[in-house]
Amino acid sequence: MRILLTGAGGQLAEDLRSVLAADEVVAMTRAELDVRDRAAVLETLDRIRPACVLNTAAFNLVDACEERCEEAFAVNALGAGNLAQAAQRAGAVMVHFSTNYVFDGAQSTPYVETDAPRPLSAYAMSKLAGEWVTQHYCEKHFVVRTAALYGSAGNRSKGGNFIERMLKQAKEGKPVRVVNDQFVNPTSTRELAERLAPLLRSGRFGLYHMVNSGGCSWYDIAREAFRLRGVNADLAPTTTAALAAKARRPLYSVLDNRALRQLGFADFRPWQEALASYLRANAQ
Repeated sequence: MRILLTGAGGQLAEDLRSVLAADEVVAMTRAELDVRDRAAVLETLDRIRPACVLNTAAFNLVDACEERCEEAFAVNALGAGNLAQAAQRAGAVMVHFSTNYVFDGAQSTPYVETDAPRPLSAYAMSKLAGEWVTQHYCEKHFVVRTAALYGSAGNRSKGGNFIERMLKQAKEGKPVRVVNDQFVNPTSTRELAERLAPLLRSGRFGLYHMVNSGGCSWYDIAREAFRLRGVNADLAPTTTAALAAKARRPLYSVLDNRALRQLGFADFRPWQEALASYLRANAQ
């Protein structure tokens, strides 16, 4: 299968390329294909004629999106729309990656696909708009909501993924203060890519939550990473209010992969197992 992968170079894109290595993957960075450029998107799909488009291109600096709202919507919504329309014209499958932040965190049980989204930030609103345009413009679509991604390629725009940033701070002897009142599903990009591969070929299009099982706070993630690495860190919890971030984040945005399980696909591992695998594979 010929696959067009946008946003190449990011941590999810790198694992998708690895897992789908048996396919013909045409990976394009932002410099090679700016999804905001409708004409360029249409020309690229007309030329490549992919059977599937994997859209990992995103503006995901959550706080920066508050001040650069137009840019956030241009990439996360209009860019997704450009790809969806081009995919529809090419008869291709479109896969768009979204976020747990589309929810407001008002409930205390994991969110399923049928729960109503209520985004709190410009970032979350732009990603939800990206979901809508993908669903509207491309008949054969997968919208995948995921959360708190970490992978071997890191996240270049954020200076490395959360796990590596915490380990780096501890290694440098710096105090590590992490919120313990925001609950998410830390998710391995490697496992996300592996679980997505069979879904791509299923023809069971729609909206899916795809995260490692179990919810925890960001503080819990850091504490478990330090425990697994045997790091004695100056770690202490803090609160969302104390951080005073520009963008509002849901205090509880844990997802449940209900739709995936209902179709009989294997569910993700517990987050602790996935984190342990990642740290073994990236031992320093």
